[in-house]
Amino acid sequence: MLILVKTLITALVIVAVGEISKRSSVLAAFLLALPIVSVTAFIWIYFESKDKGKIADISYETFWYVIPTLPMFLLLSWLMRNEYNFYLSLFLCCVLTAALFAITQYLLLRT
Repeated sequence: MLILVKTLITALVIVAVGEISKRSSVLAAFLLALPIVSVTAFIWIYFESKDKGKIADISYETFWYVIPTLPMFLLLSWLMRNEYNFYLSLFLCCVLTAALFAITQYLLLRT
């Protein structure tokens, strides 16, 4: 039952952003920029385990994985404004992000 509740709440957030984007791209972008998924996950993890150490670890590691996602937003914006195909643009952004994730993982394992 808990999995169903978590799934419904998460789906509602995604649908809400999609609907809000029809009226205001600024508000939709603001909501997307909020760490809604992270906060929701922290709540579920704490609710199920009460393990603050686990949340602290995930929060710290999430910080380092947010950084390689940031160039994706700039690249996608640039590609869309220059009339590139949406699906090709999204694919290129995913490739870029995956490469940056790999570099981040490599650097984190070295420290």
